[in-house]
Amino acid sequence: MEECVIPQLLNLTEGKMAVKISRTIITEFLSTGKKIATTEFDVSPIFNEHRGVFVTLNKKNELRGCIGRPYPDTQLLDAIIDSAISAATNDPRFPVVRLIELDEILIEVTILTPPILIEGNEDDIMSSIIIGEHGLIIKKGFNQGLLLPQVATEHGFDVYDFLSNTCLKAGLPPSQWKDKNTQIYKFEGQIFKEKSPGGEVIEKHLE
Repeated sequence: MEECVIPQLLNLTEGKMAVKISRTIITEFLSTGKKIATTEFDVSPIFNEHRGVFVTLNKKNELRGCIGRPYPDTQLLDAIIDSAISAATNDPRFPVVRLIELDEILIEVTILTPPILIEGNEDDIMSSIIIGEHGLIIKKGFNQGLLLPQVATEHGFDVYDFLSNTCLKAGLPPSQWKDKNTQIYKFEGQIFKEKSPGGEVIEKHLE
């Protein structure tokens, strides 16, 4: 079975920049309706690499928005900018974030490794997934669902629960992952988050 190849990780300075960019972009867009050009940011070369990324907004320990790009199909800086704006304004589960809310919102940025297809029988699938390390993508036909690695730890999922809930996220029955025609991918995520709104940024390690 193919193993995940982990690209170069971001250092803490770069992780802080990813979160700062997200907050700056969201603030400007909610204030003026305009998107800041990528040329306005002085970033390290790693932001020019193609990476998947998700931007998550949390308010008072509740999800307020989460949108991203699961596949490394665009440069990281562009992906962060688009995902940040979408998390604040285009998550269909929530109303558009208001500018005044930003003082209560914590921003979290998850940089993804390229998804790897999991193959084999049910036991092979379950044994290849590590809670606290892997996120999942499940695809069947036009249905697709993704759960980030931190979702499993935050909700206390075991591997079976994680697979079932990713199916539900895709709009599929919870046991759909057992179907041989269902595609299951795993990926890893490097997480940077604010400790307070607009405050110190740390790297979050899952347990």
